[in-house]
This record gives sequence, structure tokens and C-alpha cells, in this order.
Amino acid sequence: MKLHDLRPAKGSTRKRKRIGRGHAAGQGGTAGRGRKGQGARSGGKKPPYFEGGQLPLVRRFPHKRGFTNIFKVRYAEINVDRLNDRFEAGAEVNPLTLAEAGLIKSPDELVKILGRGDLKAPLTVKAHRFSESAREKILAAGGMVEVLPLRLPMAKPLRV
Repeated sequence: MKLHDLRPAKGSTRKRKRIGRGHAAGQGGTAGRGRKGQGARSGGKKPPYFEGGQLPLVRRFPHKRGFTNIFKVRYAEINVDRLNDRFEAGAEVNPLTLAEAGLIKSPDELVKILGRGDLKAPLTVKAHRFSESAREKILAAGGMVEVLPLRLPMAKPLRV
């Protein structure tokens, strides 16, 4: 077998349709474009959102433009004043104990501690992020701050 002997498999290709080459060819006259109108003209394509000249939906709702960042990291936010009534002095505060206390929905959530209010008891607080004021208030109350590593959800593997 040589290069010039290569052919597509039998039945795998079709002859192209020769449009506008007379009635006998089966696509004469209007060449499959129907009669007069925008679709019969050259360049007569309409964009997919075209609504017959009416202002398209995509232009009527300008606030719906943009995109959603799928890589955004969301945190469950807890203020330090909410730790006062749920935890006693010397207790360890982490995502598991926060979920048991009902301050967050799931121990798998990423937690950020914010600085509203004051902390009355020394606590060991373990969270994924701290605001600067929250860190200062926990340390001022005699507690400890520990930053947990981020456990971001893995992207789903592509199926090939």
C-alpha cells in the first residue's frame, strides 16, 4: 500500500450538495433559502438572541450580566462576642465544636473569626482565617490563635 492508495472507508463520505445549480440538481431556484426575506439575503443571519427587533432579554436585564467565579472561597463568619455564651474559659474552639454549639451548619465549613464585640474568657481558637481585630481581642483575653490549613474542595475530574 502506498500513500496514493489511501481512500476513506466505503460509505463514510458523501458528495457535497451543489446548491443553486439548476432545477435538475434538486437545489435550484431559491437554493434552499425559501423565497424573499432576511433569510434569503446574503449576510442574513440573525444572532441567537434576536427577538424580531424587540429589545432582547439579554439587554433588558443589565444587572444579570457578568459571571460567577467558581473558585470563590466562602467562609462561615463568626464574631468573637458569639463565643462568650457558648464556650467556657480554657475551652478549645474549632469547626467541630462550633458545629456542635450550633454556630455553623457543618464542621466541614471554612471558618473566619471576625472582631465584633469583646471576648471575656481565654479560649484557644482554631479557624481558617482571622480578622486582625479578632486576633488581637483573643490574645488580649489570654487566649491562643491557631490558623488551620484550607481544605478546598477538589475539582471533579473530567470524564474522557
